[in-house]
Amino acid sequence: MSAATVVIGNFDGVHPGHREVLAEAARRRPDLPLIVVTFWPHPMSVLRPETGPMLLTSLEARIELLTAAGADRVEVIEFTREFASWSPSDFVERVLVPLDPAVVVVGENFRFGHRASGTVATLTELAAGRFEVEALPLVRFGDEDTCSTLIRRALAEGDVAHAAHHLGRLFNFRGVVAHGDRRGRTLGFPTANLPVPADLACPEDGVYAGWLTRRDGLDAHGDALPPDAPLPRWPAAISVGTNPTFDGLTRRVESYVLDRDDLELYDAPISVEFVARIRGQVRFTDIDELVVQMVDDVARCRDLLGIGPAE
Repeated sequence: MSAATVVIGNFDGVHPGHREVLAEAARRRPDLPLIVVTFWPHPMSVLRPETGPMLLTSLEARIELLTAAGADRVEVIEFTREFASWSPSDFVERVLVPLDPAVVVVGENFRFGHRASGTVATLTELAAGRFEVEALPLVRFGDEDTCSTLIRRALAEGDVAHAAHHLGRLFNFRGVVAHGDRRGRTLGFPTANLPVPADLACPEDGVYAGWLTRRDGLDAHGDALPPDAPLPRWPAAISVGTNPTFDGLTRRVESYVLDRDDLELYDAPISVEFVARIRGQVRFTDIDELVVQMVDDVARCRDLLGIGPAE
């Protein structure tokens, strides 16, 4: 008897199209465990590094999102040049058959094997008599197909609302809070700073309204939360960029939690969710002018997030 339902894909971002693939797989055989096969790093980053996309999530976040979407197990295939040379038949025999699938569910644009020579028709032919194959159409919003490329483009343009529309959730950027220059604290706006790795997607440089969540089970001051307590989530004004006013060179996500100067977040894992773009990045020649602008940014964040004025 077949042991599993299997879905295959890169699943970068785990957007609604990806989640629908998992949901359909679960509907087909709810009695079987759901195994997700994904690839890391991104195939294009291996085959043509100069054109490899910036990813919407880390591998850790991808696995977490896939599990939340219903996966009982996530099989991560290391994508190498040697793996890329496998024929479609090699892929089926060496990756899929050992999982003993009853049904394999993929997107209608699924390609696999050397030079992406395998199609859904190829998979169906290779599967004959062993497992079923179900190909699903892309999810559409209005007149657009949802795909990771579209979401990356929206982020590159600073349109975090459009990205969220196609992600089915707010775009969030994760990392561990690094020690910064502490300038924000001296200006009255202490920030939690996340470096932006070159391979991860991030919204266009500018200022945004959003939310910051501490993810390690500790509270604002680093003390353990009660069992089953929700993770603390605070409204934030978020700056993305190199901080040109101070001739910065390193691109960072800097988040000021509204009305809080007591947070102990150094070395804490956090996620930053982007709700709306306020403005582009500006180089100020006067510090007082910068502070006035930051006060206005915070006020706009309050409006966008529905947060009342500080008491």
